[in-house]
Amino acid sequence: MLNQGKEPIMSGPRQPQPTNQPGAGAAASGRPRYRRIVVKAGTSVLTDTGNSGQLNLPAMSDLTRQIAQLHRDEPAEVVLVTSGAIAAGRQELSQGGPPPAERDIPSRQVLAAIGQGRLMHTYKELFESRGIRVAQALLTINDLADRQSYLNVRNTLMALLDLAVVPILNENDVVAVDEIGEVFGDNDRLSALVANLIDADLLVILTDTNGLYTADPHFDPDASLIPVVEQVDESIQLAVGQHRNPWARGGMPTKIDAARLVTAAGIAMVMCNGRAEDAVLQAARGQAIGTLFRPAAEKLEARKRWMLSRVGDSHWGEIEIDQGAADALLHRHVSLLPAGVKEVRGDFRRGDIVYIVDPPGHQIACGIANYAAADILRIRGFRSDGITDILGYHYGQEVVHRNNLVLI
Repeated sequence: MLNQGKEPIMSGPRQPQPTNQPGAGAAASGRPRYRRIVVKAGTSVLTDTGNSGQLNLPAMSDLTRQIAQLHRDEPAEVVLVTSGAIAAGRQELSQGGPPPAERDIPSRQVLAAIGQGRLMHTYKELFESRGIRVAQALLTINDLADRQSYLNVRNTLMALLDLAVVPILNENDVVAVDEIGEVFGDNDRLSALVANLIDADLLVILTDTNGLYTADPHFDPDASLIPVVEQVDESIQLAVGQHRNPWARGGMPTKIDAARLVTAAGIAMVMCNGRAEDAVLQAARGQAIGTLFRPAAEKLEARKRWMLSRVGDSHWGEIEIDQGAADALLHRHVSLLPAGVKEVRGDFRRGDIVYIVDPPGHQIACGIANYAAADILRIRGFRSDGITDILGYHYGQEVVHRNNLVLI
C-alpha cells in the first residue's frame, strides 16, 4: 500500500549532501557523488536537429544507457522528466502523410495525445533492453499545487524508487496547456518541482547548449561559459539568453527559474549539453561539465519545499515590508508582524502563499498568509495587540508566522 495522504517516511538513511567542487572528479570508488537524481531531457536533446523535429533514437538510447548505468551499476535513484510527446506525435502522423499544421494549442494537444504512447513505448524498449523497469506518470501543475495530491504523487514516486523502477514523467499536455502554450517551459519547472518533491540531491537539465554563458553565445562571440553559479541573482538574469530551436518550448529563463527554485531548497543543479559524451554520468559524479548551480547550505524540510514550489504557480500577490522587517526576516528568522508591512498587492485569501518583498522590490521570502489581503491592508503598520480592535477578530499576532515562511 502506498500510504496515500500521509507524510512519507524515508526508507533508509540519506547520503550527505556533496560539496561538488568543479573539476574534483568522481570519488575514488567511481560511485556517483549524488544518490537521488532528477534528469530532465528537453525537446532539443531528444529530437533531430533541423526542421524535421522527429525523435532521435540514438540520442534517446544514449540517455537511457547512462541512466541505466547510474541506476544499476553505481547505484543511484533516478527519475527522468522527459519532453518529446509532440515530436513523437508528429513523427507518427508523418508516416501516413504530412502531419497537421500546428496552428493552435488544440492541434498540439492532438499531437501530444498521439505521441505520448509512442514516446513511452520507445523508452520502455530501450530501458528493458538494459534490464530496467520503468513507470509512466503524466502530471499537471495542479497535481503538485494541492498539498494532498502533492503527497500522493510523492508517495507513489518514492514507492517506485523503492522497487528499483525508473519513473518517467512528462507534463500532461492533453489537459494542461501551459507548457505547449510556451509558458510552463518545456518541463523545466516540472523537473524542479519533482526534484523538490522527492528531496533529490541533484537536478540535471540537459539542453542544446554547454551551460550558462556570460551572454547569448548565438549573438556574442566573446561570450564565455560560467562554470559555477554561487547564487541565482540579478547578475545571472542579465546573462540569460533565449533558445533558437524552433521545436523547443523552453528557454534559458525557465532553466534559471528552475535553478532558483531547487537551489533555494538546498538541491544542486547542473545544466549541460545533453549531447556531450556521458553528460549525465559526469554530472552525477561531480565532474566539471556545463554550469553547476550551488545549493543553499541547508535543505528545507518537506513542507517548506512544498511552499516554495507552490508560490511560483500562484498569482495571489505580494506583501511589501520595510527595511527593518526585511533585515529581521533575513538575519533573525522571526515572524512577519503587521508593524513591518508597508503595502499589499493582489487579492489573496487567508491561507494563500504569497511573496514577501523588500523596499527595492526583491522577493526575499514566501509564506502562508494568516490574514486576507484586505485585512492586512487595514492592520499594516500597527502593533499586533491592536489587531482585534481594528478587525474585530484575530488569527494570531503574525501576518506570516516564521514556521510558515521560507527565505528565497
